[in-house]
Amino acid sequence: LCRPFHHCCGSDGLSKSDMEKLTFYAVSAPEKLDRIGAHRYGYVVIAMEALDQLLMACHSQSIKPFVESFLHMVAKLLESREPDLQVLGTNSFVKFANIEEDTPSYHRRYDFFVSQFSAMCHSTHEDVDTRKRIRVAGIKGLQGVVRKTVNDELQAIIWEPQHMDKLIPSMLFNMQDSDDLDRYGPTNRENPGALAESCFRELLGRAAYGNMNNAVRPVLVHLDNHHLWDPNEFAVSCFRIIMYSIQAQHSHHVIQQVLNHLDTHNRNTPRVRAGIVQVLLETVAIAAKGSVGPTVLEVFNTLLKHLRMSVDFELGETSRRNSGSSVSSNRGKESEERIVQNAIIQTIGFFGGNLPDYQRAEVMMFIMGKVPVYGTPCHTLDTVKIGHQGTKRIQTMLLSSLIMVTSGFKSKSMAAALPPPFLDPLFSISLMEDNELRQLVLEILHNIIDRHDNRAKLRGIRIIPNVAALKIKREKISKQDVAFMKKHGQQLYRHIYLGCKEDDNSHKNFELLFTTLAVLTIELANEEVVIDLIRLAVALQDMALANEENMSMFIRCGIMALVAAYLNFLSQMIANPPFCQHVSKVIELRNMDAPYLLPEHIFRDKCPTPESLDKDDRPLYFQTADMAECLAGPGYNAERLSIPYVPQVTDEDRLTRRKSFVDTISLQVDIVSNSLPDKSQLAEEITFETYDRSEEQRREKRRQVMEKFQKAPFEEIAPTANMLHDRLAQIFELTIRPPPSPSGVVSISAGHAQHQSVPVYEMKFPDLCVY
Repeated sequence: LCRPFHHCCGSDGLSKSDMEKLTFYAVSAPEKLDRIGAHRYGYVVIAMEALDQLLMACHSQSIKPFVESFLHMVAKLLESREPDLQVLGTNSFVKFANIEEDTPSYHRRYDFFVSQFSAMCHSTHEDVDTRKRIRVAGIKGLQGVVRKTVNDELQAIIWEPQHMDKLIPSMLFNMQDSDDLDRYGPTNRENPGALAESCFRELLGRAAYGNMNNAVRPVLVHLDNHHLWDPNEFAVSCFRIIMYSIQAQHSHHVIQQVLNHLDTHNRNTPRVRAGIVQVLLETVAIAAKGSVGPTVLEVFNTLLKHLRMSVDFELGETSRRNSGSSVSSNRGKESEERIVQNAIIQTIGFFGGNLPDYQRAEVMMFIMGKVPVYGTPCHTLDTVKIGHQGTKRIQTMLLSSLIMVTSGFKSKSMAAALPPPFLDPLFSISLMEDNELRQLVLEILHNIIDRHDNRAKLRGIRIIPNVAALKIKREKISKQDVAFMKKHGQQLYRHIYLGCKEDDNSHKNFELLFTTLAVLTIELANEEVVIDLIRLAVALQDMALANEENMSMFIRCGIMALVAAYLNFLSQMIANPPFCQHVSKVIELRNMDAPYLLPEHIFRDKCPTPESLDKDDRPLYFQTADMAECLAGPGYNAERLSIPYVPQVTDEDRLTRRKSFVDTISLQVDIVSNSLPDKSQLAEEITFETYDRSEEQRREKRRQVMEKFQKAPFEEIAPTANMLHDRLAQIFELTIRPPPSPSGVVSISAGHAQHQSVPVYEMKFPDLCVY
């Protein structure tokens, strides 16, 4: 039987004619193949070549007994310490791996080959070329194992952790080390890094739904063990390969694994956490183009949680832990936490900005719900422990991410884009005494309102000579948007009005306020809204002139410049020549006599400002009567211009602003010094005229009270404490007195107790008790 095999392996190499005889014999009697493979051979190379040809020629079911002997011989070669024999054994195994067998193997296992090929992938042979050959052979062997097993249901064991923990790190090790070996390989097939990447991609591409976690976990462990999160270039590269190799519907598995890993490392160094977040950014950026699955809000929830933790580390634990260290060390810690925070914001913004509009609207609401607003509960991001500075940091970062999420967001109706649960907290933040937060709010509004991308054409705050040349894009106002302005217009005007008079306003604040007015005009202004906007502009001018808020001269001149720039824009947008002429006349006079009332001058560095603004210089200001006359024709209800604009009265200031000490005292004195109003006062109808009168009285009274508490001696102020005590006693007496009872109440009269019965139908029960 073995004589043909012995004859074909001569000293001169493999005899072709004898080999053909042996092949014919093997095909004719496949049951003898096992005995042929077990025969002792003289020349290993020639023997293996013969066995390879036998293997390739025989596709019968009876090949299986021969395979066991064949794999045993390959294993012997791999165990040898001779690199040539290891490579020879690997090549034979790869040829075997490419054979498609008719029936699955019930008992064959490849544990040894996974271990041996993985060891070859980590070869440290002293000769560089030899080391490269061994590593390439190891990678090819692993690739052969993968191809042989992944499609075989009986070999699903290959996806188990004990095998993945060898396969994956072996590929990553060579991918990571490829830069050093690139110059030794003329082709990618002989380059360990390129070959390992190809094998890695193939493995991930074959991973089924249930195997994703076992395939990704070893990657994360490898990156941990080799400290590859900082710097994280290789980690980012790995996850790009993963996301582009796996099936799209499995993307959320990978994202979930990275999120869990971030949770595991929540106490690690800032740079490691930042490295993981940046990897997450890469994964969600790729996943957002396909299927993210159910993890959208979970991504944001986890990121917001880590943002809150990072702020806590920066402001709390870091300073306590390093209280004995130098100031520069603390600053270094803070700046590293900022890296984490910026990475989180970038991830939130980029992910949200790449989602489809219907999901993006949901994400906008979700993030807005997490922004801490004074006076409203915020359960997820508890800000009590981190104080005002930490709260402001979180507000700033979340609003920055909202700017990114809303960028490019196009909604057909404003009501859908700005629902009350989103608009109300956003406007509350716009009342904060922090110009940076107010800027962020206005930029978010611009992103949502400016649906035709006209902002870039406005280029800041200026007197635009020819608005028509800007080629502003606009459409007819829809009925839905008209309804939106009827409902929320006053709210918008109020926040613009209040935002203008803030004492810390900068040039950028005025630029953003001008842009807000301009995009409102372009996108949402019908004839009624135009009149409202003119009334708002006149009210701003009057506020700057009256200066009842004791604003700085820069703010007053800035408001005047804002009004000039806006009315110049509006008059040209509505194409009303008399209106344009009036505005141009005022601007021309200002250029000559009061340039500090124009944006081109007041916002220039070191622009001189006047000591006062004179109300009597009427030609320098826009006159309501003149503008009403210009708009007297059909289309506009010019009579409404004579009604002064007054902002809505709400509780928002109390909820969102930080009051000064004097403001707080004056608020208390107002409560104490005013007796409780009777029902007739409460029922009085509030009109613009009555409001103006009462507002003037309140301002005068407040001014007197503040002056009294700032300058009066203590003895003069002290009696108010007794007044407060008496008033509280009166209130407590009213509230603590027991309610009437049907069984009667006891009253003391002339020293005798008397019972008075009260019918049930006359009793007043609390609302919660009535149904």
